[in-house]
Amino acid sequence: MLLFTVCFLYQVIFFFVGLIRGEYKLPRARKLHKYAFFIAAHNEEAVIANLVTSIRQQDYPSDLIDVFVVADACTDNTAQAARDAGAIVYERNDLARKGKSWVMDYGFDRILNEYPGQYEGFFIFDADNLISPNYVRVMNDAFDLGYMAVTSYRNSKNFGSSWISSAYATWFLREARFLNNARMHCGTSCAVSGSGYLVSTKIIEGMHGWQFHTLTEDIQFSTFCAIHGVRIGYAPAEFYDEQPVTFVASWRQRMRWTKGFYQVFFTYGKHLLKSMTVFRRFAAYDLLMTIAPGMLLSLISVLANGTFLIVGALSHGFLATSYELETCVGSLFMTFASMYVTFFVMGITTTITERKHIHCPQRWRIFTNLFTFPLFMFTYIPITVAALFLKVDWVPTPHSVSVTLDQVMDGAK
Repeated sequence: MLLFTVCFLYQVIFFFVGLIRGEYKLPRARKLHKYAFFIAAHNEEAVIANLVTSIRQQDYPSDLIDVFVVADACTDNTAQAARDAGAIVYERNDLARKGKSWVMDYGFDRILNEYPGQYEGFFIFDADNLISPNYVRVMNDAFDLGYMAVTSYRNSKNFGSSWISSAYATWFLREARFLNNARMHCGTSCAVSGSGYLVSTKIIEGMHGWQFHTLTEDIQFSTFCAIHGVRIGYAPAEFYDEQPVTFVASWRQRMRWTKGFYQVFFTYGKHLLKSMTVFRRFAAYDLLMTIAPGMLLSLISVLANGTFLIVGALSHGFLATSYELETCVGSLFMTFASMYVTFFVMGITTTITERKHIHCPQRWRIFTNLFTFPLFMFTYIPITVAALFLKVDWVPTPHSVSVTLDQVMDGAK
């Protein structure tokens, strides 16, 4: 408990900063920059057109926005649906190098060669996303301040679909308000997550593509920035993501995320430590705590007390007293109780402060999510263990919630 408190006390400070200071206010940009949207898509015929349409409907000069879609090994009509919606489409069929990061490497390389010097930054999105009408304008306000990368406000378009999707949505709302928004207030670097972020062309040109190929290329990029002192900004520009609905789909996705975090941790851990100690970069410490397997601390507590409990029960009267057994049981109970209360407070605070961003017609789902969200977070414990030993491959998450932005705002499922 002491170790956990010391490691993550700064996030408590972030919590109060996000709670008290509210949404970060950006100054209006002095220049409208030119951007390209990059979308990696694998069999996304059902959703790709809605994203491209939401980009085309931006409150931003259309001549300063282009949309690129890489249809990766598709067996459906994704490519044509994207073209019909107004995107520039590349088709890729490399079955040896699977995963979003390889698609990004391929697509960026082509764009830099075919459209040299045309774009100042690239927006990275998944095919199932939707963006609010003022998204680019708000992101441009942050980019104009000189940030080399900018992340944004991640919301969900299917909060009410299941207890799984509502838990995901709560976590991402909390991440936006009480982590990245608070980091921006505190003047430290943020972290990108999955999609909905902007990267300067200077970074893409430096790699002539995309050179982050772990299972979590987003957190790998964030770690790279923290190590080298590249500050990632945050803008309260809202976009909508589709969350898994079933526990099986969620398990697969979070297994990949956890395995990817391990990859980044074991690859960059020593570099983060050096950046912390030699260059005194707080962002490096922040990222180290983000990618470090924090759930293992809880698991170690459970295993230790469980082991003492079993051994004590088998040898009662010889190696243990009833008081010691009660202590083990009490410690186990306190571990789970404190975790549940922490996640419950996290969920209810996020729900109250971000209630205007929750689009869900089932009010009962919002209420019951307060109690099921901690249970969802508990499932990270077995995932943390399994990801240590199991081989995890990149598997695309299927998307099928074909809704428009207007339907999301009206509270569509």
